[in-house]
Amino acid sequence: MKGLKNMFRKLKEFFKKTEFNTEFIKNAGACIVSKNILEGKGRLTWILREKGAHPSDTGWRFFSNIDTDEFVNNPNNMVVCDFNTVAEIEPAIIGIYTLPVGTDLQLVKIDGKIKFFDNITEKEIDLDYK
Repeated sequence: MKGLKNMFRKLKEFFKKTEFNTEFIKNAGACIVSKNILEGKGRLTWILREKGAHPSDTGWRFFSNIDTDEFVNNPNNMVVCDFNTVAEIEPAIIGIYTLPVGTDLQLVKIDGKIKFFDNITEKEIDLDYK
């Protein structure tokens, strides 16, 4: 928990210094994302929403197709950033922003279309933006 508090302190400093190119969702809040996504090494594939660890934490967690358990368990490989930063990389996530805590998704591209599948039910999530 101490590590998360430190991450969110750094997040506040980050917000003070950073201008985002696009604000898809006003005051969207923070999320945790794999460096593999931010650095373009892997593509966003796995998405979870947990209870936020801090008032500004949305609870959204984003992982890439190349992330391993060992990789994501190293806090140096995960970054706290604004939800809009991840949405700049993959705008399709704007449509899942309001889904509840406990959401566990996989983002896939089928025939050039982005689809979300619930990892528990294995059913496609029907979103309005299609």
